[in-house]
Amino acid sequence: MKTWRVIDTGLRSAAENIALNRALLEARQADEAPSTLRFLRFTPSALLGFHQSAVQELNLEYCREQGVTVQRRITGGGAIYFDETQLGWELYLHRQDLGCADMQVIARRICEAAARGIGALGVAARFRPRNDIEVDGRKISGTGGAFDGDALMYQGTLLIQFDVDKMLRVLHIPGEKLSGKAIASARERVANLADLLGYVPALEAVKEKLAAAFAEEFGIALGAGDLSASEQARFDSALAEIDTDAWVHMLQRPLSDAPILEGAHKCPGGLVRASVAYDQARQRIKQVWFSGDFFVNPARTIADLEARLRDTDAALLKRRIDEFFAARAVDMLGLRPEDFAAVIEAALSRRMVFA
Repeated sequence: MKTWRVIDTGLRSAAENIALNRALLEARQADEAPSTLRFLRFTPSALLGFHQSAVQELNLEYCREQGVTVQRRITGGGAIYFDETQLGWELYLHRQDLGCADMQVIARRICEAAARGIGALGVAARFRPRNDIEVDGRKISGTGGAFDGDALMYQGTLLIQFDVDKMLRVLHIPGEKLSGKAIASARERVANLADLLGYVPALEAVKEKLAAAFAEEFGIALGAGDLSASEQARFDSALAEIDTDAWVHMLQRPLSDAPILEGAHKCPGGLVRASVAYDQARQRIKQVWFSGDFFVNPARTIADLEARLRDTDAALLKRRIDEFFAARAVDMLGLRPEDFAAVIEAALSRRMVFA
């Protein structure tokens, strides 16, 4: 039976955690380290995707006031908030460990294993495509992965006592999404492990269940370990680059290049409003937030649609919406898929004002 390493790097700054991402991934790619399960935690941090601009994605004034560190990840994706109330888990694997390179197949396998681990704590966790883990329709863990040659880094975040309010205020989003009603709605879409269990679980117990689930899924044993000398050297080199303003602000795009455009659309199903974060240079819809007076069941449909439209080529908008609704049964009382396209297009029609 193969043995993988498990390491716990504890509570660290964002710069240290990101530097460890690079060191561990590079070492696995160079075959200098075994396949590894890592547990980690962050001090309060706003993490940018590698290709993002802090000015466009984050409320930097709020971050300064609240002592939230801004850092840039080595992977793509959107901005996220991370702090001590979440437990991070990461797998650093070789392509041979996986048997394929299809990220959707890999995500399902890893997420289903993680869901079993979380479920062993006493909650009904399950995988939700494309890469989330939920309990009763509420997100408890988000995940994502990236290959570097033959090495994979697959990351997950488990919400234990997560502060949704703070997360919303850290990100650059429309003001109406910070209303009491909007924050309450956001809270309803996520699940904290402590709330589900009725107590705050010991972190060691959570790690133990996750580790056992991954060991069973991959048919391996896990042995405690530390960073190798080569990984430590890689970490020191990465940290020297990453723990700098030059790294964090390597991409600086003005907020005017990614305006939030507002649109409204009246239809038989009601009034639909949309706030659209639009990247004019790339002609991509970065994020959409829907609101208004309409009925949709299941209620989570809107949140799922918002997630599906994240970072969408504007030319593919209608296709994405049609594909989304074709894949699920939704009761909308007179609302049609094309109404969501129409309200976004109404918002985008204002983009010339900002050109």
